[in-house]
Amino acid sequence: MRSVPRHLFLPENMIGYAYDDSPMPIGWGQTISQPYIVAYMTELLEPAPGKKVLEIGAGSGYQAAVLAHLGCDVYSIECVEKLAAGAAKVLADLGYNNVKIRHGNGYMGWPEEAPFDAVIVTAAPEVIPEKLIEQLAEGGMMIVPVGEVHSVQSLMRITKKDGRAVQENLLPVRFVPMVRFS
Repeated sequence: MRSVPRHLFLPENMIGYAYDDSPMPIGWGQTISQPYIVAYMTELLEPAPGKKVLEIGAGSGYQAAVLAHLGCDVYSIECVEKLAAGAAKVLADLGYNNVKIRHGNGYMGWPEEAPFDAVIVTAAPEVIPEKLIEQLAEGGMMIVPVGEVHSVQSLMRITKKDGRAVQENLLPVRFVPMVRFS
């Protein structure tokens, strides 16, 4: 994580706080997660070179950069078009050629690139999106915060075994809500 310059993924007025262990606003009602939770979620995914990861909630691109730095091939979706464009630019400027970012509806995933070895969701849906489970490879794992926006959510690990989603509650968390497109 020290190799990824977190300050480059923050608005200019937040750069002085870039290495504090706290979430920070990045505009449009979105946040960059605290470094501890980025590290924890990354470790849970068991990143490895060539592992194909779907990220829902690109934000400023920081989580994607961490995964890409570890050799994962990252497909990241962001619902805020300006954040998607900004993240794509920063990641390209830093030479992360193993990240693809697009503006879109995270609830739908990225079906044309499925299946994914892992899915990481960096915003909280109230229930686990079925489309994301469908796009998870057999034996694959999803890390997702689940719950209502104004309450404590649960970080969950979902493992796909025999076509079924096996759920495990990990710890209480607080994330921005996952935006639902109509």
